[in-house]
Amino acid sequence: MKKTLLSLALAAASVAVHTQAADIDKQLAQTESKVIEWRRHLHQNPELGNREFETAKYVTAHLKSLGIEVETGVAHTGVIGFLKGGKPGPTVALRADMDALPVTERVDIPFASKAKTEYNGEQVGVMHACGHDTHVAMLMGAAQVLADMRDELAGNVLFIFQPAEEGAPDGEEGGAELMLKEGLFKKYKPAVAFGQHVSSSLPAGVIGYRSGPLMASSDEFRINVQGRQTHGSRPWGGVDPITAAAQIIVGAQTIVSRQIDITKEPAVVSFGKIDGGVRNNIIPDSVFLNGTIRNFDMDNRQEIFKRLKVTAEKIADSSGAKAEVEILEGYPVTVNDRELTAAVVPVLREAAGENNVIEVPKVTGAEDFSFFANEIPGFYYFLGVTPKGTNPATAASNHSPNFYVEEDALKVGTRAITQLTLDYFANQAKR
Repeated sequence: MKKTLLSLALAAASVAVHTQAADIDKQLAQTESKVIEWRRHLHQNPELGNREFETAKYVTAHLKSLGIEVETGVAHTGVIGFLKGGKPGPTVALRADMDALPVTERVDIPFASKAKTEYNGEQVGVMHACGHDTHVAMLMGAAQVLADMRDELAGNVLFIFQPAEEGAPDGEEGGAELMLKEGLFKKYKPAVAFGQHVSSSLPAGVIGYRSGPLMASSDEFRINVQGRQTHGSRPWGGVDPITAAAQIIVGAQTIVSRQIDITKEPAVVSFGKIDGGVRNNIIPDSVFLNGTIRNFDMDNRQEIFKRLKVTAEKIADSSGAKAEVEILEGYPVTVNDRELTAAVVPVLREAAGENNVIEVPKVTGAEDFSFFANEIPGFYYFLGVTPKGTNPATAASNHSPNFYVEEDALKVGTRAITQLTLDYFANQAKR
């Protein structure tokens, strides 16, 4: 009799699981076209970091229509949705970034961005050239599916629609760091955080992940080389900051290649801007250098800071110039929690297909999701959006005016972020 009752119970549980899976599939299928519709609206109406006013209104209206508790004005323009499940359990944070880039779109699509704005004193186009429109749309889709099944949720969902991932305007704070500073996690107390990012480096619908360090830290450096202005025909009459700056650039390249142990983790020091001089026959007073440091090791990060400062100052001093070095610490390393990663990879395979989930190399790009993952266990992954027939190695990259998203991949991302949430609840309920 006991065996019969146990068999009946197991059979009933199996039916319940399959019924829930079928219901989720049905709900996700009903959401697919809406996700694309939302994405296209957002793509046509991009806004820069800390200026996502209309985007925030659009997201807010959607969340409120689902009966989700909404908080606005977080970290300037951020939107928070809190969905309380019908059963007790942990809170899962799901994050999507909302900001666009100062890029003039060149993609020939009916919903291409025509938006323009002033940026650094110039009129520029505005484009979702990094795919944040898709992140918002997919999370809106997940919100709809999860809200429809709230009574069955063994926990709560914290929807984070974050501004300014690409960086706040000069003189302003923003992004994930400011959200935390304002007490986001202290208020809602999430147990884990999940995030995803579309990528041109993977075929559409393929998910890329990595356990441990995934994306590099990102720091900015500014070097002002002060010389003494003189006529170009009499360089000995002054101090040439241009030659000093050139030597600093070359010398800085030996920091990573000759002074840092990169057998542990890779690192990069790159100069992106040189500014100095007014005309051909005047040696200027000063030259400004600007660049970025990327790294995966916190000890190496601090060592590079120190050595860059010493290198610039000593080289400048050797020619009679003076170098002032400023390091602006940016995003830390994005690290995927190893235990969480091991638990969720099978879920991703279920969402995307067994052969469509691959381990990817470290990425020297940076992400402020790292601030969230520094506070609680986090998992961040990439969703391929390059169409079939296009080589991901040569496809227009994120941040390009030609960046193109194969929209069929969005259903995979919506399913993945939804199933990660449901699976986490299910696993915690078993404990």
